[in-house]
Amino acid sequence: MADLTADTVSVNQTIKKLQGKVVVVTGGASGIGEVTARKFVLHGALAVVIADIQDELGQTVVKSLGPGRSTYIHCDVTDEDQVRSLIESTVKMYGRLDVMFSNAGIGCLSQQTVLELDLSNYDKVMAVNARGMAACVKHAAKAMVEGGVRGSIVCMASAAAGQGGPMFTDYTMSKDAVMGLMRSASLQLGANGIRVNCVSPGPVVTPLLCLHFQVEAEDAENLYEAQLGLKAGKRMSAENVADAVVFLASDDSEFVTGHNLVVDGGFKM
Repeated sequence: MADLTADTVSVNQTIKKLQGKVVVVTGGASGIGEVTARKFVLHGALAVVIADIQDELGQTVVKSLGPGRSTYIHCDVTDEDQVRSLIESTVKMYGRLDVMFSNAGIGCLSQQTVLELDLSNYDKVMAVNARGMAACVKHAAKAMVEGGVRGSIVCMASAAAGQGGPMFTDYTMSKDAVMGLMRSASLQLGANGIRVNCVSPGPVVTPLLCLHFQVEAEDAENLYEAQLGLKAGKRMSAENVADAVVFLASDDSEFVTGHNLVVDGGFKM
C-alpha cells in the first residue's frame, strides 16, 4: 500500500468534517451563502438545502452542486409560514436537520443616520435581518429538539454590530439583534445539546455589498484592504467566512456555543 502524503491526509480529514450531515443554508443562492454551501458539500454533507428568493440563481447552484447532494427551496424568511415549510420539507426529504446556517439578510436601503432615520426602511431591514433570523432559529431548533438531534445553528451577524458607525444605523441595529438572539438561544437550547453561534464578517466583497455601496468589486476590494489591520498578503474573501461557518457547524467546535466568531482581519471603520 502506497504511503499517503500530508496533502492527501489533509484532504481526507476535510471531507469528513460534515460527513452525513443535513444542512440548510438560507440566502444560499449567492454571495457568502453560496460559497458556504459549496464548502458544506466539499466537507461531505449528505444534503445541502439552498433556500432563497432568487429562484434562478438557486437552481443554478443546485445544478452545479449535483441534484443528489443539493435541493433548492424558495423561501422568503420574512414569512414565517415559508420558513416553517422549509424546515418541515427538509426533514421530510432527509429525515433530520443537523445544521442550520441562517444567512439570509439585506443591507441598508439608504445611508441611515439617527437624525434622518427612515422608519419604513428600518422596518424592511429588521423584517429580514432580525425577524427572519428569529423565525429560522425557532423552526430549526424545533426540528432538532423533536428529532433528538444535537445540532448546530450558525447565524450571520456582522463586525459592524460590535463597532457601530457613522451611518447604516438600521443595519447595525439588526445585526445587534442577531447577537442577542444567538446568546439567548444558546442558553435555552444547551440542555438539548444544540449549539448556537454567530459569524461576524468584516467587509467581504459580494454582489450584495457592491450593490449596497454602488461600487465595482475591484474598487471595493482596494478600499477595504487599506482598512484591515492584518496584512496577510491577500484579500479577505467569502471563502474565509465560509471556513469559519464550517468550523462552527462541525464537531471541531463541539464545545463552542454562545460565541460570536469575528472574521474581519482587524478591520476598523
